[in-house]
Order: sequence, then structure tokens, then C-alpha cells
Amino acid sequence: MNLPSPVMHALLRAWPVAPADTLPLALWTAAEIAEATGGIASHDFQASGVEMDSRDVKSGDIFVALKGEAMDGHKFLPQAFEKDAVAAIVNRPVDYPHVLVKDTTEALHALAEAARERSHAVRIGITGSVGKTGMKEAIFTCLDRASRGAAHRSVRSYNNHVGVPLSLARMPARAKFGVFEMGMNHRHEIAPLSARVRPHVALITTIAPAHIENLGSLEAIADEKAEIFTGLVEGGTAIIPADSEWADRLIGHARNCGATIVTFGRSKHADVRLLDAIPAAGGGALVTADLGNRRICYTVAEPGEHWIVNSLGVMAAVRAAGGDLGAAGLALAEMGGLKGRGARHTIAVGSGTALLIDESYNANPASMRATLKALAATPATRRLAVLGSMKELGDFADAFHRQLVEPLGEAGVTHAILVGEEMRALAEELGKLSSGPLGKPITFAHCGSPAEAIAALGEYGLAPGDAVLVKGSNSVGLGRLVSHFTEKAPA
Repeated sequence: MNLPSPVMHALLRAWPVAPADTLPLALWTAAEIAEATGGIASHDFQASGVEMDSRDVKSGDIFVALKGEAMDGHKFLPQAFEKDAVAAIVNRPVDYPHVLVKDTTEALHALAEAARERSHAVRIGITGSVGKTGMKEAIFTCLDRASRGAAHRSVRSYNNHVGVPLSLARMPARAKFGVFEMGMNHRHEIAPLSARVRPHVALITTIAPAHIENLGSLEAIADEKAEIFTGLVEGGTAIIPADSEWADRLIGHARNCGATIVTFGRSKHADVRLLDAIPAAGGGALVTADLGNRRICYTVAEPGEHWIVNSLGVMAAVRAAGGDLGAAGLALAEMGGLKGRGARHTIAVGSGTALLIDESYNANPASMRATLKALAATPATRRLAVLGSMKELGDFADAFHRQLVEPLGEAGVTHAILVGEEMRALAEELGKLSSGPLGKPITFAHCGSPAEAIAALGEYGLAPGDAVLVKGSNSVGLGRLVSHFTEKAPA
């Protein structure tokens, strides 16, 4: 329909203006950074991003020259500006556009607080022993679809005392949702992160013996994870795994913080409860869940039984944040595996193909069992496992590694390549077995490095129809093995 120009102009002038439309398009201006940090800007500029690693700087970023015990970011200013940084936050005058502050770390925290205070975004905080990053990405994907691109989240696993404020500082003023991951290695690390984010919704994925070396017991891990509730805004929502043996303990902590409590899981008492899950094409599931006042049905693309329960937590968070459950269901149906956390690669092998499942970013006893269970449900001629050491288990390490014998057998693994000193305990246990899947022992090789593991897998040989699970703590470096075997993977 062609309207006369005066009519079109009148309609455009009458177009409703939302409050968010008056907010700036730039992430930060020089004046805003100076005001937030108490610094002095050398130039007028607009920044489209915030970065603390000179290797990751993109055109338009402001580079924060953090100074730590072993490294000083000021040494990398030339590299940052070679990559077109627009300015830097520094603690000394430099010959580049900059904002001069007393302390760059304090400045980053101040910028994070300013980003939080200027935004009307609903903030979701996530912690847990297993599945933090995956569920963060799932919740973000659901809310981003519902808000048509107005959701923000912490990238990678930026979940510590530097990563969380950096993620906050990157949140646009126009964001409608912000999703933040929070992690810890020691006691009393979660509470300061939650106080920084001040979430409206706080979700705990699960409690498992990750970092038990530093915390000593599962009870202590549960107590530490529950500190995420201390930062909730008044009237905020605590989302808790109902199937956890520590559910009552977590609920008690949430209640002490005055939170609205929502539980999720298979338990008949869960507020977001699994009713049914039917295997779907590609390894996912068609899920039916009871949300109390309604029932919903949606597809989860991610394979593995753990993702069925994860999706319930995702839906609980989306609902608590005021998101669209229908859009969330569509997003979960389309979400693919993340690099290092479930991405599936098809590898050309001879006249056919093999499947490589990349879980190389992290590992603990709970996630090992979950991914081996997912491997068991994966159609394959042979199932192979490349398993790296599980770190930060302390005196429990040998026992937890030995206990992987059972899930390996249940997964139908015929050959295992074990990488790292801690895996020696599992190698010894496998060496005692007289039989495995189909009455045959599980053959294995114990390697000291990813390079040795690459050679061992090459020597063993892949065949069409194989499924290979690669999983280990990130420090083991099994991502190199994944890259080696997927470089020539068909598109």
C-alpha cells in the first residue's frame, strides 16, 4: 500500500517511543567511563566493547589494563591498539587514548556496578558443580529469542572475580535480560560474585564433588553454592534441583535469604516436574513438564538424560525471569552442542564416518557418569572413550577414578584411552577385569599427554560407525585431540 508522503510522515512521528529507545547505542562513552570509575578521560570516544585480554581485542573495544601479581596489562597496550582498541583504562599516563584511574581492577568493578545500575535487565545468576555453562547458554538462547536479541550473558566460562565484573561491564544499557555464570574453587567465593550481580533469579544446577579437594565435603560444597542466594534482590527467586540429596539444605539457605523458592526435577514434589520424556531424532528428547498451573511440551535437541532435567531448570528460570516459554521451547529444540561441552563432530573414516563427541572442557565424577550414559544411548558400531584426569579431587581422586569402571562398562565402551597421572587408578582397575561388554574385557591404553593420546587413538584406528567420547578436565588439554581429529571433518 502506497501512502501519501504527509500521511507517512505523520505515522512515523506518531510511532510509540519506548523508554529504552532513548538509551545510547554505544556500550560506553568516555564521559560515562570517567564518571563510573572516577577517572580522567584523555579523549572523547565511544566504545562498543570491553576487553581485558589484548589477544581478544576487537575494533572499538576499550582495553582494561589489569595489573596482577604475575602480569601487568599495561605491557600489552601496543598489541591492544594494533587490534584497533578505541582506548584503554590505565593507572598511569600513556600515549594512547585512555581513562586514567587509580586502580584498574577497582575501575573494572566500578564499571560493572554502573552497568548493572543503569540497566533495567532482569539478571539471572547460575552456579553449580556441573552444567553451569551449558545451562547459562541455554537460558540465554531462550531469553534472546524471546526478546529478539536483547539478552546478554557472560561468554566462555567468565565466572570468577574478574570474569563476572567483566561480563557485567559488557552488558548494554538496552539489555532486557542478563545471564551470569558464577564459579568457585574455595570457600566464600560465590557470595561476592552474587553481590556484584544482584540477581533477580539464582539457579543451582547440581551439587557434585567438583573442587572437593579444597572444600572437603559435599555438605561444604552445597553451602558454598547456596551463597548465590545471598545476593538476590528483595523478592528474588531461588531455583533448586529437587532431585539433589542436598535439596532440603539448599532450600533452607534460600529461605533464610527471603527468596521465593522454585524446585525442578523428577521428584513428585518439584514445582517444575518432569512428566514424560520420549527419545527424539538425533539423540534429544520430547519433554512434557508440569509447571503447576500449566503443562508444556517441547523438544530438547541436546542428547543425554541430564539435559532432560537441565531443561526443566531452564524453563523454571525463563518463567521466573518473565520470559516467553513458547520461544524457550523453540530455542531448546534448535540449540546445538557447545565446543568442549557436547559438540558432536562427524569425521570421515575410510568409506564412511565416525562420530566424535567433544566434552573436553571439564570433568568431574558426576559429569563423567552423565556423559558416559549419553554415550550408551548413542547408536554406534563401537563405542570408544578418551578420558582425561579429573582434577581438584584431592584425597578422593583415586577412588573417584576407579569408580568409572562401572559406567564405562554400562556404556558399552570397548576401548578406552586414559590420559593423565590420576587416570592410572582407573587403568589399574580395568587391568583387573576379566570381561566387559559382550563378555570381552575393555581394552585400554594409559597415556601421559594429549600427544600420546592422539597417537594411541590413531594406532587403535577408527572405523565407520564408531562413536568416540572425549572428556577430561580442561587442564589435561584434550581439546588438542579433538582439533586433531576434526580438522578435516566434513561440513
